[in-house]
Amino acid sequence: MKELSKRTAGFTDSVIRRMTRISNKYGAVNLSQGFPDFDPPKEILSRLAEVTKEDFHQYSITWGAQNFREALAAKQSHFMGRKIDPDSEIVVTCGSTEAMMAAMMSVTNPGDKVIVFSPFYENYGADTILSGAEPIYVPLIPPEFSFDTDALEAAFRQNPKAIILCNPSNPCGKVFTYDELKIIADLAEKYDTFVITDEVYEHIVYEPFKHVYFAGLPNMWERTISCSSLSKTYSVTGWRLGYVIAPPVIIDTVKKVHDFLTVGAAAPLQEAAVTGLNFGDDYYANLQKKYSEKRKLFLDGLDTLDIPHTVPQGAYYILLDISEFGYDSDLEFCEVLARDVGVGAVPGSSFFKEPENRYVRVHFAKKNETLNEALNRLADMRKKIAVKK
Repeated sequence: MKELSKRTAGFTDSVIRRMTRISNKYGAVNLSQGFPDFDPPKEILSRLAEVTKEDFHQYSITWGAQNFREALAAKQSHFMGRKIDPDSEIVVTCGSTEAMMAAMMSVTNPGDKVIVFSPFYENYGADTILSGAEPIYVPLIPPEFSFDTDALEAAFRQNPKAIILCNPSNPCGKVFTYDELKIIADLAEKYDTFVITDEVYEHIVYEPFKHVYFAGLPNMWERTISCSSLSKTYSVTGWRLGYVIAPPVIIDTVKKVHDFLTVGAAAPLQEAAVTGLNFGDDYYANLQKKYSEKRKLFLDGLDTLDIPHTVPQGAYYILLDISEFGYDSDLEFCEVLARDVGVGAVPGSSFFKEPENRYVRVHFAKKNETLNEALNRLADMRKKIAVKK
């Protein structure tokens, strides 16, 4: 038998999804994979119940149902500060995962280079490699996770085709300031580079930080491919409804890539989700308030337990510093944490290109009682996990 594809030789299964399986195995509170344990808005669920009895069970338009794209265009035009054309500037995808892959395959050729900030969501490196491109990693420096401008420009000097920008960032919760984004924008313009954004946490940002849409920066609309999804905003991670927003010349190519990747997103779910896209500003204000309260609950609990941690500016992830336990493998630590303490986390090394072994990632997109139970279990962490000599 001939050998299989070389491009996947360095891949493992998703460490994030693996930790969910390990959490389930040991009955741990799963703070690893970033999905909520509370329901989506009842208005969306009520509409879904109606849709099951209506005629939305066959293919929708490949790049998204008309009413979904129109509702999405209205919402994003409002928040992005630019009128979005639902017919020529949007492609609806099967989650932001496909949106990112479609964007990558639309702008890169085999042998191209792509800048990726580290730490990074695990798919970005894989997307780059699957596209036949080569990642160039630029470190974000803890604890603020800012970047060194000289190091970033050194990466741009390698003539990359694109840069991936996750804002707010998974896993570190970094929200890039306007000034930081302007530095990236100026370099992208200077070196003629596409910018692929992942803005799935666009509505989960904590005061005083503000989310700035990269496509809204001066001269950036023409070179920006904005990717996002409904997953986190409406607590429907299993619905897999994402989208790409970009100028028509880019969207024309994204449509073709998307068509041959997945044909189209689920028609009944698009119809039900229109209800959420039509929510007013109060929904997003309440979402921010809800997550701000959960962040405070969990961070206060960690402080009481004297567990060192990062403080996210956006998204809902926290990196716990486990240096005191002396583990050479943060994956081993996470397995012990799930088995002996009963809390699921993700080894931080899966997000860093640099040799980093001091962090594990947890999240707080859970009911308050779930977070309190996790904190109760973490209170015994030092008793149940021995320090390695």
